[in-house]
Amino acid sequence: MTRLFQPIYRIFYPAKDPEEIKRVYGIPGNIDFQFSLRPDGWMELTSEQLPGLVTEGRNPQELLEMFNDAVLTYYDVPKREADIIFPVLNLSGIGTVTHRDAKVMKHA
Repeated sequence: MTRLFQPIYRIFYPAKDPEEIKRVYGIPGNIDFQFSLRPDGWMELTSEQLPGLVTEGRNPQELLEMFNDAVLTYYDVPKREADIIFPVLNLSGIGTVTHRDAKVMKHA
């Protein structure tokens, strides 16, 4: 979903509480992942905990969004339920990445 339409979409389908989504769909509270920086400059995440999960991003913020999308897809969470369930990623060598809407999500 494009960033332009997402706020409009969320007016009609508010995102549910991330903790509720994790509980209902059986998503672990913490997911271990492997982070790598590819030679072409893209960042990549994989997880042995979730076989087959691979996602990438051009920058840390995009990687965080793509990681959330990959986890939600992995657990078959309908798009109308949530966009972000892990608002923070700790990336070795880069630091902590916090989703830009983290404050809004806490009140949703």
